[in-house]
Amino acid sequence: MIQQRGAWRLAAVDDVAARAGLTPGMPLADARARLPDLDTRPADAKGDRAALTRLAHWAGRYTPWTNIDNGADDGDTKIGTPPAAGLWLDVTGCAHLFGGEDALLADLCRRLKSAGYTARAGLAATPGAAWALARFGTGNTVPWRRIDAGQEKDALADLPVAGLRLADETTEALMRLGLRRIGDLYPLSRAALALRFGLSPCLRLDQALGDRDEPLSPLAPPPRFQVRLNFPEPIGRADDIAQALERLLAALTERLARAGKGARRLEFTLYRVDGTAVSAAVGTARPMRDAAHLAHLFHDKLDGLDPGFGIETALLAARAVDPLAADQAALDGDGPASSAPDSGLARLIDRLANRLGPGGVAGLRPRDSHLPERAQALGPPMPGKVVSRLSDPMQEATPRPIHLLPQPEPVDVVTPTPLGPPAAFRWRRHQHRVVSAEGPERIAPEWWRHLSPDGGPAGGADGLETRDYYRVEDDAGARFWLYRTGGFPADAARDDQATPANRPRPGQAPKWFLHGLFP
Repeated sequence: MIQQRGAWRLAAVDDVAARAGLTPGMPLADARARLPDLDTRPADAKGDRAALTRLAHWAGRYTPWTNIDNGADDGDTKIGTPPAAGLWLDVTGCAHLFGGEDALLADLCRRLKSAGYTARAGLAATPGAAWALARFGTGNTVPWRRIDAGQEKDALADLPVAGLRLADETTEALMRLGLRRIGDLYPLSRAALALRFGLSPCLRLDQALGDRDEPLSPLAPPPRFQVRLNFPEPIGRADDIAQALERLLAALTERLARAGKGARRLEFTLYRVDGTAVSAAVGTARPMRDAAHLAHLFHDKLDGLDPGFGIETALLAARAVDPLAADQAALDGDGPASSAPDSGLARLIDRLANRLGPGGVAGLRPRDSHLPERAQALGPPMPGKVVSRLSDPMQEATPRPIHLLPQPEPVDVVTPTPLGPPAAFRWRRHQHRVVSAEGPERIAPEWWRHLSPDGGPAGGADGLETRDYYRVEDDAGARFWLYRTGGFPADAARDDQATPANRPRPGQAPKWFLHGLFP
């Protein structure tokens, strides 16, 4: 039961209640008057939504275009009770795989019935006509109905106006005026109808008859490349599933090769006889259409696919594809030539990423910053693209450490002169005597990030002070990357050649930090 308009109404009824004359939408008081021993439960909207989502994914065995229908609506306001909810399926171009549209509808209703659902289906050239046929043009003896394009007007004429997916108030107002059937609206002037009841009846009528388009969106974007395999008898052995995957991979990679594409993400879905589906997905670091490699990526995931009471259909879809040039044949004619030098790395990344999960493997990407700690960021690995450790164009002349600390750590430094290189420093309670030093290399702050009220750089904030970096080596052979801030003479601040970006801030005591370690 569900509370609607301040009163409790029946949301759904079972077969026993239906035989007693109870119907969805009936007030609970009227239902108890007819059936005093009626057992009721509150409607579970979240549970219904989850069940519909599972059914929508399962319906992918018929078409990649599926979505949830939330029932009649008027604008953004949901109207009606949960039994009005259902599924949208766009079977354009898919019916021939099941022997035609009639065979598809019959198979769909049969499978849903065997799974315990009471299903009604309608198929038409317009969503509005299909919606009305499914709910008001079918019955227990005829669970589905199909009409050809151009027959919408005659097929819908005798159906109730509730089949136009109008608000309850609009439907009741039409019925009070004697407009009970959709055909009763045909001779009426659209202007008079809109003036009395608003634009909704005109819009819904035009959409149902095909005079106006009704765009619908799928639950998930349909893949451009997919292949399916229907089994004469349900399968359940792991070897059979692996063989089915190999056949689908061979067919899919052949289609990708003809289109000059490579897969970046693949989804393998198994549709079980009990009306449920399970799936596994893999991704690749770069476009790929090597069937053997892709099968290896799926190998560990197949163990987690429970076949249940048997699998009827297997589907393999390329959810993401990118251009991929044709393979160059080997000189001896025996298979393709060796791939790019980084192909082995790409395959290793694929195996690790699919085993460790999303985010388990990452690569470095350059960022628009010359500060060492901001010059790169983690992202998806891209073999074949060498990413420099820094975006500084002078990096070849000024080597950078391979390892940067998460945050620069302060150190105590002894220098022979105020602006000279360090002679010794203490870091993490260990004393290091410097035997060699190179520098300084000045890195200016990113003054544009924070400007002072006078338009100049605002010093003192993180990353907003001029740094002098030194590459030093201690007496044990370890190499470090140190930098100093502050302690610059006042003349440097008045240097006419200095720009606001690289002009040091005078009058501050020098501070030293350890920022990185060289191998």
